[in-house]
Amino acid sequence: MKSQDSPPPDIDAIDRRILIELQEDGRMTNVELARRAGISAPPCLRRVRRLEEAGIIRGYHADTDPQRLGFAITFFAIVGLESQKEAALAAFEALVGAWPEVRECHMIRGGGDFLLRLVARDTAHENDLTGRLTEAPNVARVQTLQTIRTSRTAAGVPL
Repeated sequence: MKSQDSPPPDIDAIDRRILIELQEDGRMTNVELARRAGISAPPCLRRVRRLEEAGIIRGYHADTDPQRLGFAITFFAIVGLESQKEAALAAFEALVGAWPEVRECHMIRGGGDFLLRLVARDTAHENDLTGRLTEAPNVARVQTLQTIRTSRTAAGVPL
């Protein structure tokens, strides 16, 4: 039986090292990444491209500070729908997927249908977003949870 802590079989120790380093700093040069992985630059680049093509590396982004960009509030919303038919679930995902303030949308089991992470400029903006959620088609209930502080946000997964 395969341990849940073990990586997929096509990921070797060098791939793991590459992924660890890129999760920490996606902006480093290929030469620096190769040095840290203990291989030369050309095979390192080939490995990165293979990991990208396999969908293991999904992209690169800047980790921005919401508060410094005018989004003082981060909150979560647990949303329960009136129907769990696939069409209703897909329609809700499409609706909130078009809202720039929705930073994450997860379909969940137990206690609701979706868990959203949203950002808002201020309390009035948060209230507006909550109202839009509450009034959305097929929404039966919305519970919001405002963060007080975030002590840890880690990108990627433990490798």
